[in-house]
Amino acid sequence: MAARKIENVKGRACVSRGDDVDTDRIIPARFMKEVTFDTMGEHLFEDARKAAKGNHALDNEAYVGAQILIVGKNFGCGSSREHAPQALMRYGFNGFIGGSFAEIFAGNCTAMGLICVTLPDGDLTKLMDSVELDPTQEVTIDIDARTITYRDGTLTAGIADGTRVQLLEGTWDAMGLLLDAGDGIEATGNALPYVSGY
Repeated sequence: MAARKIENVKGRACVSRGDDVDTDRIIPARFMKEVTFDTMGEHLFEDARKAAKGNHALDNEAYVGAQILIVGKNFGCGSSREHAPQALMRYGFNGFIGGSFAEIFAGNCTAMGLICVTLPDGDLTKLMDSVELDPTQEVTIDIDARTITYRDGTLTAGIADGTRVQLLEGTWDAMGLLLDAGDGIEATGNALPYVSGY
């Protein structure tokens, strides 16, 4: 298994408006007791969806199957739990566009190969409005070009240089890197007397 390089995400998008959406809203704390992350996606925004009584973005049939989530500012704030990006990924999202992201949330996303990019307020509003008007359109996040392409044109996306390089080179994938280096790790281990026993 080679480390996976990520250059872009393409697909339909879902708009979820609002700022300061914390990780407890993304995945309520009571679901953190599960041993695996397998069913996390089933409980994504569970309490917020119940409170919205069918008016939450995830309950809008037009967004079913969307791969990109468009959000407001400071998305993923609060606790540092990895469960939030896990729930989002297992629901089907692999790219996020927002005004800003909480630093630990964004780092957890990168470690899972999920893309977080930012837009200034005006561009974010344009994109949200366009996707709400036509949820069937394809949206593309291009990491290399640092752009977001949608029905009405192309926008310049913000992404940290280090994160961009990690995604493009595949160095975000810690397990993939270890597996790629397997022969070298074995050789080094075998050469160490306290490992080989000689």
